[in-house]
Amino acid sequence: METGSRFFTSWSGGKDSALALHHAIRSGAIPELLITMMTETGERSRSHGLSRDLLTLQAEAIGIPARFAAATWADYEDTFQETVAGVVREGVRIGVFGDMDIESHREWVVSTCARAGATAELPLWGRERAGLMEELVADGFKALLVAVREPLLPPELLGKVIDRDMIRRFGEAGVDLAGEKGEYHTVVVDGPIFRHPLPVILGERVLRDGVWFVDIEAATG
Repeated sequence: METGSRFFTSWSGGKDSALALHHAIRSGAIPELLITMMTETGERSRSHGLSRDLLTLQAEAIGIPARFAAATWADYEDTFQETVAGVVREGVRIGVFGDMDIESHREWVVSTCARAGATAELPLWGRERAGLMEELVADGFKALLVAVREPLLPPELLGKVIDRDMIRRFGEAGVDLAGEKGEYHTVVVDGPIFRHPLPVILGERVLRDGVWFVDIEAATG
């Protein structure tokens, strides 16, 4: 990306979108907006099940405005495209995405952005997994596990920070180190893109469709 380019980030709240945002900022581009797709109620993110309140506070800790769009799976693509088109009308024509190597995902973001008048940038595309995960840790990102798929990973890992030991455990379990096949999801609460850490507390664990989730809330006081 060119220095001074204005962009939005497709934001899950997790490590991939955080790393992609970090790469874009380091290139000299200017972040304008975090876009998160929500369930039809608008209260939880589609990708990671994070609450709107938590995502709002996360965006404030980073210092980039958040924009939310609620959709069912049936109208997800149309809603996302309309949201991007609205951002384009505001003068932001580049979108940054955290996809790594699933070709169907790349094709979707490229084509959907193009129909909305935007260009998709994928700074992590084609990067080797171990290197990306080492970068995550070495650069000081604090990513907590908020979802794990059974029986690949145990629910006891929920709320734990991804560090080098955790990456080793992923390798021993035989799962994708970056969780690209849905083995786990994260929320990032600190790192080089943050103005200040986001303190959180762990809530209830629930099992939905073979995936364990833990509710994460911002700590107050």
